[in-house]
This record gives sequence, C-alpha cells and structure tokens, in this order.
Amino acid sequence: MMKPVGRIEGGSASPVLGRPVLDPAKAAWNGGMLLAALAFAGPLFSWSALAMFVGSTYALLLVGHSVGMHRLMIHRTFTCSRPLERALIYAGVLVGVAGPFGIIRIHDTRDWAQRQPACHDFFAHTRTLALDLLWQLAYRFEFERAPTLTIESHWADDPWLRFMERSWRLHQLLPAVPFFLIGGWSWVVWGVCLRVFVSTAGHWTITYFCHNPGPGRWRVHDASVQASNLPGLGLLTYGECWHNNHHAFPESARIGLEPGQADPGWWFVRGLERLGLAHEVGRPRPASSREDLDDLGPGRDAV
Repeated sequence: MMKPVGRIEGGSASPVLGRPVLDPAKAAWNGGMLLAALAFAGPLFSWSALAMFVGSTYALLLVGHSVGMHRLMIHRTFTCSRPLERALIYAGVLVGVAGPFGIIRIHDTRDWAQRQPACHDFFAHTRTLALDLLWQLAYRFEFERAPTLTIESHWADDPWLRFMERSWRLHQLLPAVPFFLIGGWSWVVWGVCLRVFVSTAGHWTITYFCHNPGPGRWRVHDASVQASNLPGLGLLTYGECWHNNHHAFPESARIGLEPGQADPGWWFVRGLERLGLAHEVGRPRPASSREDLDDLGPGRDAV
C-alpha cells in the first residue's frame, strides 16, 4: 500500500508558537454562504428543497469527504483506479470545505500538532465551541516556526487535482445549474449556500466534540491531544465520530471497530472492495505493532 499522502517534517517547528489570524478568503467564502442562507433560505423554503438539501449534503459528505478525501486521499487506506480516485475526490471538492491540497494541509498540520507533547488551542480545540468555530471558519494559523508539508507526487503531479486546487470554489456552479433548472432559486440557496455552510460548520463541530472531553479506549503515547468516540452518532457522521479509534489506527479504512459502531463510510469502501473496485483495503494493525498505544479497555467512550 502507498505510504501516507501527506508528510510533515517538524524539524525546529513549534506547534505552540504562533497565533490565529484572519483569512479573508476563507472568511468571505464561509461568511458569504452563511449570509445567503440566513437571508434567503427561509423565504425560499420548499419541501422539495429541504429533501434535496438533506440528500445532497449527506451523499457528498459520505462519498466525497469521508471516503474520497479522508480515507482515500489523506490516509490512503485503500487504492483504486485513477478515474475512481478523481471521482471520489471531486465529490469531496463539491462539499465546499477546501481544495484537495488544502484539505491535506489542514488535516496533516493539525494531526502533526496534536501528536506533539503540546500544541496551540487552535489545533487542540480546547476553547469554547463558538470561538473554535470562528477560528476554523474564518482564520488560519500563522506559525512562528512552521513545519514543512510534502504532498506525494501521486497527488501533487496530477493535473486534474492541481486544477481542482486552483478552482475548487467555482465548482459549486456544477450543482447550481441543474438545481436552478429543476427548483429555481430555492434549490440553489438550499442546495449550494446552506449545504456548503452546514457541511463545513458541521465538520468542525463534530471535530470539536471528538476532541472533548478526552480519550476513549485508546491513548496515543506522547500526544497532547487525545480523541473521543461519540456514541450514537455513527450514522449521522458517516462513521467519523469514532475518532478515538481513528487516532489509534489511521491506517484502517474501517473506523467503527467495535460492535454497534455504525460506519457508513466503511460500508461504502467495503462495497467497492466486493465489487473489485477497491484494493489493499487497510485494517487496524496487529497487536504486535501497537507499541505507540495504551489500551485502556472497552467502555471508555465519551457519553
């Protein structure tokens, strides 16, 4: 299996020294989607728009964000053909959080910081939910000594992904046009503006609670930030809520590892595998290779 796609070289970098600074492009994008939704979603409400919003939001987050960007592109927990790779990642672009390289940068920098003995609250999610959401939706972290991120050539040299990175915001026009033709401005507001904001804010809200109140069964050695599992949210979060499992076994395409831990993202990958479309599907490494973990025993999930 290909080694992880993103690689952080820490060197003399510090995950503590630095500060959140306003990112005008991020603030304008997320703020614009929010303002448009607040202004027009209510007046333009229809039951068909609501149904389309729920279906498109869930499908794109499941197939694009959880499977395409997170399990495939970032962690490389399975392999597949180049056309299927591009299709899954494109669905992730349509979620509207960031471009493919931007997602890698956000994820890998945060993961590196959390696995250090100490890190800034921006990465640890230890402030209030309101402040944390403001930071993640409108700010970037300005390091005093930044780490170096290298994206492997399999992705970095792909002209399609480079194009996606340059133009990812513009691709909301792809769903906007058919939405307008089918349901008018109601579908555009609910299917683009509200969907993008809810997807992005929802992602960071789940991320926040997955790191509060603390560890579940698995504790990663020397990591300043331990993750939680969130019982009862597996179906809603595509399996991403089993974040304690994920911190322990990032190589696994399956995140919901215990009985009762619903994991729709894994069901999708498993379906691809059974169809012969996904290969080298990762599972948790054996007990003999878990020197970096403490097993605190079952029943330690957050409640």
